[in-house]
Amino acid sequence: MGKSLSLDLRNRVMSCIDEGHSCREAARRFRISAASAVRIRQRRWKTGSVAPAKRGRPKNSGRLEVFADFLKRTVDHHPDMTMPELAGALLSEHGMPATAAELSRFLRHRLGYTYKKIADRNGEAAQAGARRAIRVAESPPAPDAP
Repeated sequence: MGKSLSLDLRNRVMSCIDEGHSCREAARRFRISAASAVRIRQRRWKTGSVAPAKRGRPKNSGRLEVFADFLKRTVDHHPDMTMPELAGALLSEHGMPATAAELSRFLRHRLGYTYKKIADRNGEAAQAGARRAIRVAESPPAPDAP
């Protein structure tokens, strides 16, 4: 992903445009694309500033902060609950709709929970190859096709 142009460069491009040069001339002079010069001019016209907009995913708005105690109690009491089940519990108890992804981010970043892979029945790390070999050995032979 590309980076935003520096604020200094944006200001120099705008001062060049303010002096009467076209966006294309300013872009050529500062070696940026003409589209970038046009966008900088449009941004100043719309917002009054040439500063770039914030990038990336918006931070959690905090709407789940109110329910942090409920979520912590629920996860501690039912550690094997899935995120859609937790979303359903939050909706039924408090009438707050939330997506599974939103809950997962909140639990990880705000409450400090981590994702842990599920171990197999013996508590050992799952080894798909060995378990598959056992399943294949225990499965009955397939009847011959006519």
